[in-house]
Amino acid sequence: MRSARIAVVCSRIRVEEKLLLRKLQERNIPFDRYDDRRLQLDVGAGVLSPLEQYDAVLIRSISQSSAQTVADVLNSRGVLTVNSAGVIRRSGNKLATTLALERRGVPTPRTRIAMDPAEAVRAAEDVGYPVVFKPLVGSWGRLLARVDNRDAAEAIIEHKHVLGSHHHSIYYIQKYVDKPDRDIRVFVMGGEAIAAIYRTSEHWITNTARGGQTENCPVTDEMRTVCRAASEAIGGGVLAIDLLESPEGDLLVNEINHTMEFRNSIEPTGVDLPDHIIQYVLHMARGGDQHG
Repeated sequence: MRSARIAVVCSRIRVEEKLLLRKLQERNIPFDRYDDRRLQLDVGAGVLSPLEQYDAVLIRSISQSSAQTVADVLNSRGVLTVNSAGVIRRSGNKLATTLALERRGVPTPRTRIAMDPAEAVRAAEDVGYPVVFKPLVGSWGRLLARVDNRDAAEAIIEHKHVLGSHHHSIYYIQKYVDKPDRDIRVFVMGGEAIAAIYRTSEHWITNTARGGQTENCPVTDEMRTVCRAASEAIGGGVLAIDLLESPEGDLLVNEINHTMEFRNSIEPTGVDLPDHIIQYVLHMARGGDQHG
């Protein structure tokens, strides 16, 4: 049986992409790398894109819009991508993530959406302070604001309204969860939790991009159950699922990431995450199941 041919699409070679490309080389898997900034994708019938010659395309674009565009075009032409266009869409937008989780009954913090500044103030009060304002699209803990009272809410909302970009035009307001000084990131492949880390910080934002420290977190049966349900709600694939521990001891799904960073998680977990990702891509290339 011939080896699967893999393409890797990314704009910038970070540590994660270097590790993934090195793993493909170690396994002697034929692959090519494409810079999404240099891509042209023809959507006309009968015109083949170079990316249509591969058994699977691993999308590692930093840009949400680039990743979504590449996956949309390739999936429409029958090309397998990891992750799929549907997974990227549902996990790359916080509202889409929340809606998908709520439809499946997956526990997640209470959330309100508003389109008008005055309604956003009322929504924050209805949810109950403290709340967290988040952009619909974003990562690395950017543009998050914890709001403890009406005065602070009005100030944040006024700033967002005046700034006026697409990041600020919809008010996504989530109940703040009084968690320990940490959250849990679980790495999930095809619905199976393979490793997890605690991200610990004195600041309420625990992202490693904001200085959070990592240590191994044993994967429990409860984590497996919650993450499998969250993965199924999103559509499967290669995901990092962020969990919050509520004061009542429940696990809540906070966010889901479709192009996660993992450089700081390999050593504390002792798990070869790039190898697991490549194994999953090969599994899919050889006809494995993937939700849309």
